[in-house]
Amino acid sequence: MQKNIIITGASRGIGFELVKILSITHNVLAISRNVKPLEKLASSPEIYKDRGTLKTLSLDITKSHYLKKAVAYVENHWRQVDIIIHNAGKLINKPFSETTTKDFFEVYQVNVFAVAELTRIMLPFLKKGSHVLTISSMGGIQGSSKFAGLSAYSSSKGAVITLTELLAEEYKDTGISFNVLALGAVQTEMLEEAFPGYKAQTTANSMAAYIADFALFGNKYFNGKILPVANSTP
Repeated sequence: MQKNIIITGASRGIGFELVKILSITHNVLAISRNVKPLEKLASSPEIYKDRGTLKTLSLDITKSHYLKKAVAYVENHWRQVDIIIHNAGKLINKPFSETTTKDFFEVYQVNVFAVAELTRIMLPFLKKGSHVLTISSMGGIQGSSKFAGLSAYSSSKGAVITLTELLAEEYKDTGISFNVLALGAVQTEMLEEAFPGYKAQTTANSMAAYIADFALFGNKYFNGKILPVANSTP
């Protein structure tokens, strides 16, 4: 059955691979500040227009007034959202003594506040069976290995895990599911920026394939759950 799916952080890494996978057979609203790679993808033969659709929106998810564009699209074209994949993320790697309040705020804006706001404004379109999936990090799980320099990033990923658990409880009677996949190291641009020269065992494409499958079917078995998806850290 064809789904209506929103994906944030869609222009590179795991998000871009998710768009490639899911837009073949489903309707995807791909959100990113940089939509040029997505526009190129939309015109490629990989996207079968008679089976799924790909709509790109260039906007800053940390700005509430920009998110109204997403609401307008859903109102005019879908009326219902089946899946939200909160994939956008911001990472700052610097010693805690050098990490400013501004750094923390910028990271939390993307990793926590935008997740909460996009979920909130899409609530009227979420129905029984809808799945809100947030991509977090192993670094946000209590008791996991932690890495110096990631105080803002990892703490934000812990915050969004707790937010998901709370939303699952608050909306448990609606049939809407909220889950988190806490990823380990995946070879993406963001990993390279944070850990130059580090080579992860997992590719963005292979992880995206796993996430896509879980987004489509995981809510049949899980709600309010935090699932580690990692064979290594960071």
